[in-house]
Amino acid sequence: MATAQEYVHPWHVRYHEVDQQGVVFNSWYLAWFDEAMSGFLAHAGLAYADLVAAGYDVQLVRSEIDWRAGVGWGDPVAIAVSAGRIGTTSFDLRFEVRRGDEVTCVGRTVYVVIATDGSGKHPIPDLLRKALEK
Repeated sequence: MATAQEYVHPWHVRYHEVDQQGVVFNSWYLAWFDEAMSGFLAHAGLAYADLVAAGYDVQLVRSEIDWRAGVGWGDPVAIAVSAGRIGTTSFDLRFEVRRGDEVTCVGRTVYVVIATDGSGKHPIPDLLRKALEK
Protein backbone atom coordinates (compact mmCIF):
# COMPACT_ATOMS: atom_id res chain seq x y z
CA MET A 1 0.00 0.00 0.00
CA ALA A 2 1.56 3.31 -1.07
CA THR A 3 0.82 6.60 0.61
CA ALA A 4 0.53 10.14 -0.72
CA GLN A 5 2.76 11.65 1.98
CA GLU A 6 6.08 13.05 0.84
CA TYR A 7 8.69 14.54 3.12
CA VAL A 8 11.52 16.66 1.71
CA HIS A 9 14.80 16.72 3.62
CA PRO A 10 17.12 19.61 2.67
CA TRP A 11 20.84 18.96 2.34
CA HIS A 12 23.96 20.85 1.23
CA VAL A 13 26.72 18.70 -0.20
CA ARG A 14 29.70 18.81 2.16
CA TYR A 15 33.32 18.96 1.03
CA HIS A 16 34.22 15.52 2.39
CA GLU A 17 31.33 13.86 0.48
CA VAL A 18 32.88 14.66 -2.90
CA ASP A 19 35.30 12.27 -4.62
CA GLN A 20 38.16 12.85 -7.09
CA GLN A 21 35.65 13.06 -9.93
CA GLY A 22 34.13 16.15 -8.30
CA VAL A 23 30.80 14.53 -7.49
CA VAL A 24 29.32 12.96 -4.36
CA PHE A 25 30.81 9.52 -3.76
CA ASN A 26 28.16 6.81 -4.11
CA SER A 27 28.19 5.56 -0.50
CA TRP A 28 27.04 8.94 0.81
CA TYR A 29 23.65 8.52 -0.82
CA LEU A 30 22.80 5.70 1.59
CA ALA A 31 23.80 7.92 4.52
CA TRP A 32 21.60 10.69 3.12
CA PHE A 33 18.72 8.22 2.80
CA ASP A 34 19.13 7.26 6.48
CA GLU A 35 19.03 10.91 7.55
CA ALA A 36 15.99 11.53 5.37
CA MET A 37 14.26 8.38 6.69
CA SER A 38 14.45 9.56 10.28
CA GLY A 39 13.24 13.01 9.18
CA PHE A 40 10.36 11.36 7.31
CA LEU A 41 9.27 9.48 10.43
CA ALA A 42 9.60 12.59 12.64
CA HIS A 43 7.54 14.57 10.12
CA ALA A 44 4.87 11.87 10.42
CA GLY A 45 4.89 12.19 14.22
CA LEU A 46 7.28 9.37 15.17
CA ALA A 47 10.70 10.34 16.50
CA TYR A 48 13.17 7.54 15.83
CA ALA A 49 14.18 7.56 19.51
CA ASP A 50 10.54 6.83 20.41
CA LEU A 51 10.51 3.82 18.08
CA VAL A 52 13.62 2.44 19.77
CA ALA A 53 12.25 3.25 23.25
CA ALA A 54 9.17 1.19 22.35
CA GLY A 55 11.45 -1.79 21.70
CA TYR A 56 11.72 -1.69 17.90
CA ASP A 57 14.28 -0.79 15.30
CA VAL A 58 14.59 -1.24 11.55
CA GLN A 59 17.27 -3.05 9.63
CA LEU A 60 18.13 -2.27 6.02
CA VAL A 61 17.86 -5.43 3.91
CA ARG A 62 17.89 -4.08 0.35
CA SER A 63 18.78 -0.85 -1.35
CA GLU A 64 18.64 0.19 -5.00
CA ILE A 65 20.04 3.42 -6.41
CA ASP A 66 19.83 4.74 -9.96
CA TRP A 67 21.93 7.82 -10.73
CA ARG A 68 20.96 10.28 -13.43
CA ALA A 69 23.39 13.12 -12.74
CA GLY A 70 26.11 13.90 -10.23
CA VAL A 71 25.93 16.60 -7.60
CA GLY A 72 28.97 18.51 -6.39
CA TRP A 73 30.37 20.31 -3.38
CA GLY A 74 28.10 23.03 -2.04
CA ASP A 75 25.13 22.02 -4.17
CA PRO A 76 21.86 22.43 -2.31
CA VAL A 77 19.83 19.27 -2.78
CA ALA A 78 16.55 17.97 -1.43
CA ILE A 79 15.94 14.33 -0.58
CA ALA A 80 12.28 13.51 -1.10
CA VAL A 81 10.99 10.48 0.81
CA SER A 82 7.70 8.64 0.48
CA ALA A 83 6.43 5.29 1.68
CA GLY A 84 6.09 2.50 -0.83
CA ARG A 85 4.99 -1.03 -0.01
CA ILE A 86 4.04 -1.71 3.59
CA GLY A 87 3.97 -5.40 4.44
CA THR A 88 3.72 -7.48 7.61
CA THR A 89 7.30 -7.20 8.86
CA SER A 90 8.91 -5.02 6.19
CA PHE A 91 8.33 -1.82 4.26
CA ASP A 92 10.09 0.21 1.64
CA LEU A 93 10.78 3.89 1.25
CA ARG A 94 11.29 5.68 -2.05
CA PHE A 95 13.86 8.45 -2.38
CA GLU A 96 14.57 11.14 -4.94
CA VAL A 97 17.58 13.42 -4.73
CA ARG A 98 16.66 16.71 -6.35
CA ARG A 99 18.79 19.68 -7.34
CA GLY A 100 16.19 22.30 -8.05
CA ASP A 101 13.75 20.73 -10.50
CA GLU A 102 16.24 18.08 -11.65
CA VAL A 103 16.01 14.56 -10.20
CA THR A 104 19.64 13.46 -9.95
CA CYS A 105 19.08 10.11 -8.28
CA VAL A 106 16.26 7.75 -7.33
CA GLY A 107 16.42 5.01 -4.73
CA ARG A 108 14.42 2.45 -2.85
CA THR A 109 15.32 0.92 0.47
CA VAL A 110 13.62 -2.06 2.10
CA TYR A 111 13.62 -2.24 5.89
CA VAL A 112 12.66 -5.10 8.20
CA VAL A 113 11.41 -4.37 11.71
CA ILE A 114 13.42 -6.01 14.46
CA ALA A 115 13.01 -6.09 18.22
CA THR A 116 15.69 -4.28 20.21
CA ASP A 117 15.85 -7.17 22.70
CA GLY A 118 17.63 -9.33 20.10
CA SER A 119 14.66 -11.59 19.41
CA GLY A 120 14.77 -10.84 15.68
CA LYS A 121 12.21 -9.91 13.06
CA HIS A 122 8.92 -8.51 14.29
CA PRO A 123 5.60 -7.38 12.74
CA ILE A 124 5.45 -3.66 12.02
CA PRO A 125 4.19 -2.09 15.26
CA ASP A 126 1.13 0.17 15.14
CA LEU A 127 3.11 3.34 15.96
CA LEU A 128 5.35 2.78 12.92
CA ARG A 129 2.53 1.63 10.64
CA LYS A 130 0.56 4.81 11.46
CA ALA A 131 3.56 6.99 10.59
CA LEU A 132 4.12 5.14 7.30
CA GLU A 133 0.45 5.39 6.31
CA LYS A 134 0.06 9.13 6.99
